Amino acid sequence: MSSSQEVTKRTPLRGGWFVTLFAAEEIPAAIVTYVALLMLLQMGLAPAMATLFSALLFVPWVLKSFMRAWVRRVGNFKQMLHLIEALLFVSLILLAFSFRRGPFAVFFALLLVSLLCAWHELAARMYYERMLRPVFQRLLTAPKLACSQVSVIFTYGALIFLVGTLQVYFRQMIRYSWAMGCYVAAGLFLLFAFHHLIWLRSPRVGDSGAKHSVGESVKAELRIIDRIRHQDHWWQPVLILLLLLLPQGLMFHARVLYLYMSRAQGGLQCTMQEIGFAQGTVGVIAFSIGLFLGRRFIRHYSLERLFWPMALSIVLSPFVYLGMTFWPPHSLWQLCLCTMSAQFLFGLGLSVCRLPISTISGARYRNTINMLQIPLVSAAMLVPMAMSGWLVEQLGFDAFFFMNALSAPFSLLGIFLLKRREIPHTL
Repeated sequence: MSSSQEVTKRTPLRGGWFVTLFAAEEIPAAIVTYVALLMLLQMGLAPAMATLFSALLFVPWVLKSFMRAWVRRVGNFKQMLHLIEALLFVSLILLAFSFRRGPFAVFFALLLVSLLCAWHELAARMYYERMLRPVFQRLLTAPKLACSQVSVIFTYGALIFLVGTLQVYFRQMIRYSWAMGCYVAAGLFLLFAFHHLIWLRSPRVGDSGAKHSVGESVKAELRIIDRIRHQDHWWQPVLILLLLLLPQGLMFHARVLYLYMSRAQGGLQCTMQEIGFAQGTVGVIAFSIGLFLGRRFIRHYSLERLFWPMALSIVLSPFVYLGMTFWPPHSLWQLCLCTMSAQFLFGLGLSVCRLPISTISGARYRNTINMLQIPLVSAAMLVPMAMSGWLVEQLGFDAFFFMNALSAPFSLLGIFLLKRREIPHTL
């Protein structure tokens, strides 16, 4: 065998693991992020309790940064990924069994899946960064994102469509239908896990030095947070991030409630198949296109120049649902058009969050901002998401979406006033 053939055989790109690693992760991640609310609602929880439990599933993503130093120092990312994927498969099977035990068992099974997903995201990103040089990482960003979104479409769109169809076929056997859907998701995830078992290679360069325990890793993160807190004007980018995501946080779960709840409760009473197609398929595709275009605009123009247009885009999508309360869609294509518009605006403006996050993180995460973006975005949206169900119960959908839309101009005004007070070299 020639030397060139040897190099080709040993290239870290063989097997396509660089896209399947993140595509596999999105299957359980999409379940806890998007599908969990419908699971809990169909298990009999009230909207206030269902949105609270669904928001609590984001807590592992908020806290995952505290495990970063420990995961990095363990260093054997290949074996760690195999272990986590085996545990994720088992947790999805446990989720399927939990439907026999009631909503609280489902919640705790979902929380286990969320914990493992956050752990997998850390290990996968570190493995990816050690296996591929930065130039390859930049080239593979688009296919990696595309494969991840395809997994979201399967989980959020096709899985809900399948469950809805099973509920019709089995005459409203809701628990059995969800269990069958989880078995299908677990089976697909297992195929990815076997693929990684074959194609993942050990990184050539690992981390050396003293091993960090979990407690030491948490203490290291707390020391960094304390240093950030003692910086001048640290609270300004924090408040800007909260204001940017406030309208989206309030709408994130309320939009699903609006589609799912009966007309007597003020909702649209859509079928599971309609929600899966309009929100989980068309909506996710529109979000992906918006996210891709937003990143392309940032490449051609500086994020500082695009701050206000992207900030306007991210806070505009609640107006779509406010319009739906005045002019409810009467057909599936009208519903798809509305969800597509809202999701596209959200995706187009989401990258604006990188600006306050980069200011909060400082030099520590300047080159790996994604490590901090997910925890901070999740933290900023967690409280509004948790309260949205209770607010819907108290106000009704009409008044809630009016309040949600009204929060957008107040958020932009607050951001404008905060930016006027900024010191040089910050946001």
